[in-house]
Amino acid sequence: MSRQAETLAKIGLFRSLDAAAIRHLDTQCSWRRAARNTWIIDYQDPSNDMFFVVSGTVRVKIQSVSGREILLTEIGAGGCFGEIAAIDDRPRSSGIMAVTDVTIARMPASVFRTAVHAHPDVCDQVLALIAGQVRMLTNRVNEFTTLDVRHRIYAELLRLSRPEAARSKQRVISPPPVHADVAARVSTRREAVAREFKALEREGLIERRRGAIVLTDPEKLQRLIDKAYELT
Repeated sequence: MSRQAETLAKIGLFRSLDAAAIRHLDTQCSWRRAARNTWIIDYQDPSNDMFFVVSGTVRVKIQSVSGREILLTEIGAGGCFGEIAAIDDRPRSSGIMAVTDVTIARMPASVFRTAVHAHPDVCDQVLALIAGQVRMLTNRVNEFTTLDVRHRIYAELLRLSRPEAARSKQRVISPPPVHADVAARVSTRREAVAREFKALEREGLIERRRGAIVLTDPEKLQRLIDKAYELT
């Protein structure tokens, strides 16, 4: 990797910093590449460094009491992870795996905390990041404790989808998720996901296209989820 690529300049957390401040932080980091499907941090790892995704994508996973891995979210280039351990100096609350080949910057917790205290915008973004995680986890706990597998799958499809420009009422997921990934996100088995996908296709609620899955009536999916909540 070229020295020019070893920079935090495109990391969203540092958007307000000038070039000199970025260069200073760059010198405080160590840089590494990780191959796809390799673990970057293990669950309950005792380290407390902060990490920034310079290129590629990583997944955040936790392990249930039964040993099943649950996929929480993905973090792409410009994102970061490790802030909880960097703040409270306790073992990692989740594991991080590379989805693609990635380039990672590793920053000591002390450097990260100094940057947070020195730059108000960085502090505000860290607070917003943590607040977003709390909201996400609260929603996931609510889904796991309230909804059955079918409706958890519906909720995950809506979460993964984006508006389709040509048809504003439809939403698209591209690339299409594999069944095993959806299963890991909603804590079920791949066979259950395959069964629900087939049922959604029969009902005309999803369509498979080259390189994508289209949610033809996302509003109906949301109504089905809302009704499931009402019946609990």
